[in-house]
Amino acid sequence: MTNSFGIGIELVVAFLLIMTIGYCMMLDRKLKHLKSDEHSLRATISELITATEIAERAIAGLKLTVEECEMGLGARLRSADRFTADLDRSTAAGKALLERLMQIVTAGGGVIPAAPAPEPVEMPRNAQAVAVAAQAFAERLRVKVHGLAA
Repeated sequence: MTNSFGIGIELVVAFLLIMTIGYCMMLDRKLKHLKSDEHSLRATISELITATEIAERAIAGLKLTVEECEMGLGARLRSADRFTADLDRSTAAGKALLERLMQIVTAGGGVIPAAPAPEPVEMPRNAQAVAVAAQAFAERLRVKVHGLAA
């Protein structure tokens, strides 16, 4: 019985050794798989870092572009405001001049006829041009008034 008891113990030890070897082989396969995943994960991380750096440079470039556009747009807006103010002043001066001309014509005893629809006229850009245009208008009006009165 001692013999069979010794063989039984050796069989149990052999079975446990076989189980241990199988388990070690399974662990080795899993470790190899984890190492290959680690390499692919490292490659992915390095690609993400590169993409992040490129995005940061692009954002910095966009910020500079926005600042340049903002400065250019600000200058254009200021220029447009000045131009609008000039147009407002010119329009007001033209209206005042037209009112004075109408008063002159009315005071001179003339009747201002109902004029046909005016032809489109290009707007003058400065006060002298407005004055010249008003004088030409007044002269035409005088010719019409004197022509109707005669």
